[in-house]
Amino acid sequence: MERVKILVVDDEPDIVELVSYNLKKDGFIVSTAADGEEALSLIKKNRYDLIVLDLMLPGIQGVDLCRMIRSNPATERLPIIMLTAKAEESDRVLGLEMGADDYLSKPFSTRELIARVRAVLRRSSEINTGPAVITVGELLIDKSTYSISKSGAPIELSATEFKLLLYLAERRGRVFSRDQLLDAVWKDDVFVEPRTVDVHMRRLRMQIEDEPSDPKYIKTKRGVGYYVDKGL
Repeated sequence: MERVKILVVDDEPDIVELVSYNLKKDGFIVSTAADGEEALSLIKKNRYDLIVLDLMLPGIQGVDLCRMIRSNPATERLPIIMLTAKAEESDRVLGLEMGADDYLSKPFSTRELIARVRAVLRRSSEINTGPAVITVGELLIDKSTYSISKSGAPIELSATEFKLLLYLAERRGRVFSRDQLLDAVWKDDVFVEPRTVDVHMRRLRMQIEDEPSDPKYIKTKRGVGYYVDKGL
């Protein structure tokens, strides 16, 4: 079986050494970069299965690099875990809204990091059973290529966002609470907060809805949860 390749991007040598050592110890192949420019160069030359990306970097900032990765068709579904030294919720939300699959605040335990890496990799590789292509209104969801388009135009989603949309689309009409979606999509990743679901939903709506404030596809049942309209 081919070993998983991870790129660690951080300008703090101690953090890079700690993260790299523990990832390698857990069986991963690890490359490192100290800034956004170096990371971008490595991403263009090599194939990675996941990126651990610091929010604050010299030169190209982490959020900007995340945006670049998501805007490139070759890397748009590359899983990203964002690291941040800031504890404010706004910084965590920013990372998720830019397309990160998960975030981790410094300082963090290496055990939690490994758990998050494995959870994100699992979500990015899972494809549910059932029809390979699902049509929801103008949306075409192709599980065989892990891609989505709207009226023929491709839409860039992270692996977690795709998984979340797919789960709801396959169960049209059923309303799911944040906790139910956490159990279904994030499964046993105990470190994910319910707030994360809301952030991913907001980003999904920005990507697929004509009017995110008046959604057609992903609707909210006030006080209950989220659902995809069965009539689509």
